[in-house]
Amino acid sequence: MGFTIGGIREMRSGSRRRVRTTECTAVAEYTGLWGWDVVPGARAASGQCSCGDRGCTAPGAHPLSFAEAVPAGAGLDDVTKTWSRYPGAALMLPVGRAFDVIEVAEPVGRLALVRLERMGLPLGPVCVTPTGRARFFVAPGAAAELPQLLYRMGWDDADLDLRALGAGTYVTAPPSDLGGLGPVRWLRPPTLDTAGSPPQARLLLGTLAYICHRSHTCRRPS
Repeated sequence: MGFTIGGIREMRSGSRRRVRTTECTAVAEYTGLWGWDVVPGARAASGQCSCGDRGCTAPGAHPLSFAEAVPAGAGLDDVTKTWSRYPGAALMLPVGRAFDVIEVAEPVGRLALVRLERMGLPLGPVCVTPTGRARFFVAPGAAAELPQLLYRMGWDDADLDLRALGAGTYVTAPPSDLGGLGPVRWLRPPTLDTAGSPPQARLLLGTLAYICHRSHTCRRPS
């Protein structure tokens, strides 16, 4: 089954081949180098989702229901064979397998990243979305543990713009665009050390929660 949206149908064959090569190389990096599964995702154009559902509640921000995942470890040949069935698909990563995600506002994430680096704490990959969110990749299990972790740190009753994504959710991976709004970008790209062993959420959570709280307090009218 092919995957097309808008102008993708009208692309010249040479352009299509170049796009596929770029997409497949990116997918193969995630599967072969970082050891992550990749799922073909929908794209959005002019507010319409490529999945074909006019009532789609997350246009351009969900996996294609009919697409098969490319498993961790797949090389370029296997990736090309699978991805050629979905040219133009977004790269989506299933959360809860190799990593969970802690998400905060982008300004909070950027400030926290600087502090965490200065403190010498271990960090995993961090990306930012065109919707103004920063996503910190952490060890699996963070989403389930988040309420208890916040309670232990004394942040359970604070009004924090912070959430965790766990099993059953997906994130759009760079360089794909999110919902037609623009590309997702790395602030800290994955490395051989961090892709397979992201840090425990508790190591980052205190700093993230503190800066979230401070940011919210500073915006509050006096």
